[in-house]
Parts: sequence; structure tokens; C-alpha cells
Amino acid sequence: MSKRDTFNHPAPDAMDLLLTRRSGSAKAMKEPGPSKKQLEDILRAGARAPDHGKLFPWRFIVFEGKGRERFGDILAEVMQADGERAKQIDEERGRLLRAPLVIGVISSAREQHKIPVWEQELSAGAVCQNILIATTAMGFVGNWLTEWYAYHSIVKENMGLKPGERVAGFIYIGTAKDELEERPRPEMDKIVTVF
Repeated sequence: MSKRDTFNHPAPDAMDLLLTRRSGSAKAMKEPGPSKKQLEDILRAGARAPDHGKLFPWRFIVFEGKGRERFGDILAEVMQADGERAKQIDEERGRLLRAPLVIGVISSAREQHKIPVWEQELSAGAVCQNILIATTAMGFVGNWLTEWYAYHSIVKENMGLKPGERVAGFIYIGTAKDELEERPRPEMDKIVTVF
């Protein structure tokens, strides 16, 4: 059976993963993070998200090693310029050091295109979810965050975002320090309507 044929058959392990997957706190991550090959696979899985029109209206920024520290310096400079307290500045300097790896998913939706911007932005969200699923499938833990720095114009400029680009999410990836606890889930009969 070829790899291609597997898509025409049930995948109970995948279903189990979807029904049990949960995020872990970025504050509760440790080494190791994904290897270079695992990161490549995670990004490839992310890029397989639904994408009406095959526009690829997203891209990735990978923060690892010293890159996490450089980004922390940017956050600290912005906070200092905004007059924040020293403690807060230090906290921001270490923000991306909470996890061994952070992937910035950048939404680069095209205006004036027959595919609505909303659909392009939803595709970027699906990329984030695919990354979380791939991360979990590899035995790591992930946390999809935005936080203040995803919206700050100076931070976005220092990240190299072009006009119109937005941060869909920062996906923190590492190994869980502790066992993940289940959180409340919606009662299906309260959120499902049959039309």
C-alpha cells in the first residue's frame, strides 16, 4: 500500500489524537524541542492547511536559539520606551525563552482578490491548528498565543512584517514539564443545531 492510499482508509490514531489533544502552557515547557527534521515536518504539516485558491496567504518566522533572545531584546526595548517597570521589562526579555522553539505564523492575506480576505485569514488559523496537531503527534506540547506583541506596530516592524500582514499566532513548542490536565469542554448539545 502506498502512502497515498492511506488517505482512503480510516485513521483511528489520528482521531484519537484529535479527541485528546490539548495545549500546554508556554510557562510549563522545557527542553527538548523538535529537531531540525521534526521542525521541517511540523512546518510542512502546517502548510497543508485548507487554502481556497492556493494562495498560501501565510508564512512562518522561526524563533530558536539566540533568535529568541534577540526577539526578547526587541520586546524589552519597546517596553522600556513605553515606560514600563524594570521587572516587566525583564519578563518581556525572557518571553520567548519559555519554550525551546517558537513559530510565528504570519497571515499575509491579499486584498482585492476573488478569494475573500476572511477565508485567507481562516486559512492562517488552520495552519496554526495543523502545527499544534503535528506537534502533539510528535510527542511535544504546543501553545498558540498572540499576546500584546502580536499587535504592536514597532514589534511587527522589527519582525519584518509587510503592510497588511498580521500575526495569526506564536506557537510555543517544547516538552511538558508536568502532565497536562484536561480542561472543560463544551457540551455538544448546547453548541450543535441541526438545520
